[in-house]
Amino acid sequence: MIVLGVILLIIGFVTGISILWTIGIILAIIGLVLWIAGSVGHAVGGRRHYF
Repeated sequence: MIVLGVILLIIGFVTGISILWTIGIILAIIGLVLWIAGSVGHAVGGRRHYF
Protein backbone atom coordinates (compact mmCIF):
# COMPACT_ATOMS: atom_id res chain seq x y z
CA MET A 1 0.00 0.00 0.00
CA ILE A 2 2.92 2.31 0.70
CA VAL A 3 4.47 1.55 -2.67
CA LEU A 4 1.19 2.17 -4.49
CA GLY A 5 0.82 5.48 -2.64
CA VAL A 6 4.32 6.58 -3.63
CA ILE A 7 3.73 5.57 -7.26
CA LEU A 8 0.49 7.58 -7.35
CA LEU A 9 2.29 10.53 -5.75
CA ILE A 10 4.94 10.47 -8.46
CA ILE A 11 2.44 10.07 -11.30
CA GLY A 12 0.25 12.83 -9.88
CA PHE A 13 3.22 15.16 -9.52
CA VAL A 14 4.55 14.52 -13.02
CA THR A 15 1.19 14.76 -14.81
CA GLY A 16 -0.26 17.50 -12.61
CA ILE A 17 -3.40 15.50 -11.74
CA SER A 18 -4.26 16.54 -8.20
CA ILE A 19 -6.64 13.64 -7.46
CA LEU A 20 -3.78 11.14 -7.93
CA TRP A 21 -1.63 13.24 -5.59
CA THR A 22 -4.38 13.20 -2.94
CA ILE A 23 -5.07 9.48 -3.24
CA GLY A 24 -1.33 8.77 -3.09
CA ILE A 25 -0.96 10.72 0.15
CA ILE A 26 -3.93 8.92 1.71
CA LEU A 27 -2.66 5.47 0.70
CA ALA A 28 0.85 6.21 1.93
CA ILE A 29 -0.42 7.39 5.33
CA ILE A 30 -2.74 4.39 5.75
CA GLY A 31 0.08 2.05 4.75
CA LEU A 32 2.44 3.63 7.28
CA VAL A 33 -0.13 3.38 10.06
CA LEU A 34 -0.79 -0.29 9.31
CA TRP A 35 2.93 -1.01 9.08
CA ILE A 36 3.61 0.66 12.44
CA ALA A 37 0.65 -1.11 14.09
CA GLY A 38 1.84 -4.47 12.77
CA SER A 39 5.44 -3.90 13.81
CA VAL A 40 4.58 -3.11 17.43
CA GLY A 41 2.67 -6.37 17.79
CA HIS A 42 -0.97 -5.41 17.24
CA ALA A 43 -2.97 -7.73 15.04
CA VAL A 44 -4.00 -5.91 11.86
CA GLY A 45 -6.94 -7.40 9.98
CA GLY A 46 -6.64 -10.68 11.84
CA ARG A 47 -2.96 -11.04 10.98
CA ARG A 48 -0.05 -10.75 13.33
CA HIS A 49 2.13 -9.04 10.70
CA TYR A 50 1.12 -6.71 7.89
CA PHE A 51 3.25 -6.90 4.76
